[in-house]
Amino acid sequence: MQTDLSAALDIGGTKIAGALVDPHGRLLVRAARPTPADKDGATVMRAVAEVLGELAAAPDWARVAAVGIGSAGPVGAATGTVSPVNIPGWRDFPLVAGVRALVGERPVVLVGDGVAMTAAEHWLGAARGHANALCMVVSTGVGGGLVLNGRLHPGPTGNAGHIGHISVDVDGDPCSCGSRGCVERIASGPNIARRALAHGWQPGPDGDTSAAGVAAAAQAGDPVALRSFERAARALAAGIAATATLVEIDIAVIGGGVAGAGEVLFRPLRAALRDYATLSFVSGLTVVPAQMGTDAGVVGAAAAAQQSRLDAFVPAP
Repeated sequence: MQTDLSAALDIGGTKIAGALVDPHGRLLVRAARPTPADKDGATVMRAVAEVLGELAAAPDWARVAAVGIGSAGPVGAATGTVSPVNIPGWRDFPLVAGVRALVGERPVVLVGDGVAMTAAEHWLGAARGHANALCMVVSTGVGGGLVLNGRLHPGPTGNAGHIGHISVDVDGDPCSCGSRGCVERIASGPNIARRALAHGWQPGPDGDTSAAGVAAAAQAGDPVALRSFERAARALAAGIAATATLVEIDIAVIGGGVAGAGEVLFRPLRAALRDYATLSFVSGLTVVPAQMGTDAGVVGAAAAAQQSRLDAFVPAP
């Protein structure tokens, strides 16, 4: 029997999703469980095992050649461990060893969730056809990944491209990572909302104080909400321009809940990028919304497994 499928896991603080993915990125079988993030590590691993068990029960499981995991991080690809900030029960947790015990002799590849999203966008999404790209998730946190010279570049630990913790304000507020003025401290959804509230923004009748509520107010022309998104856009632009200057990317792809604000985010982001990406070799940098949506994690985990196994992605039809 042909072994041409990848089993993929997308592990986050809310949901553990799994799929069997064919060489063209089609999801043949899906499975999911809520993440018991408030439980101990063994309980979380049991949820992973249930997702894998459901996939393994499908007839197509026999065609699986490799397993890819995209996990909230930090991840340790060299050691096979994960320490997701939103899953307290997992600290240096031996995830790869746990998955290997469930999947037999198949190779298991671990990358961070930002790297997985990048793999998906490069394979089938907004970065397709670009040899050098930065892809970002801007949501509760800010993560990302890199494609360099046409290949996914996870780095030695699987965390390369983690733009959220580039400092763009050296005297800025302390960040949860221990640094100051990080992109995430300014541009993540909770921090967009925090800044708007601190500067006098009032939520609408629905009482929504999230970044989505700020986005709705900004779309209606609220000046405080607009300024909060403009500051987030400048932080993102500074981080993107710094990355482009360092490694010469030509496109930045932005997904996640904050990107759902649309032009409220992208218009000031593109304007700010002109202020930061000034050198000739980065001045043509483009910024576009992500295309892969909620399937990015599993598709990207499958793509990472394919790259590891075959040293190349199979082009989509």
